[in-house]
Amino acid sequence: MRFDNSGIENLSIELSRLSDIMKEAGFILAGQWDYERVTYDRKFEIKGEIFYLRLQAYAIEGEIEENARHTVVKLLTPILGKYYYPHGVEYGDGETFPNSLVEQCTRILSQVKENISAVANL
Repeated sequence: MRFDNSGIENLSIELSRLSDIMKEAGFILAGQWDYERVTYDRKFEIKGEIFYLRLQAYAIEGEIEENARHTVVKLLTPILGKYYYPHGVEYGDGETFPNSLVEQCTRILSQVKENISAVANL
């Protein structure tokens, strides 16, 4: 599921600031980055099912590195997916998501957007 009207897509921010904001919002980075892209995930477990709210970005200045100080990234549209063992996460149109989860993700994304807007002067 795509959150097309979140207002997050196309925002730009320094990577180190984004990482702080995402950590505060309960997202993890883990090893999900390369030199051009970065992905943050927040896991939800509801009635035995696992879902992931994912926010991705790509570098527009510098490279994605673990301790990059001046890298600037542009955010993509947030997505929500359902985890299926052993295949992975599915984001397709055929997936159904609990309304309470969608509402919670919308609130989280709204707060993330507010925090990014407060520090991103790009």
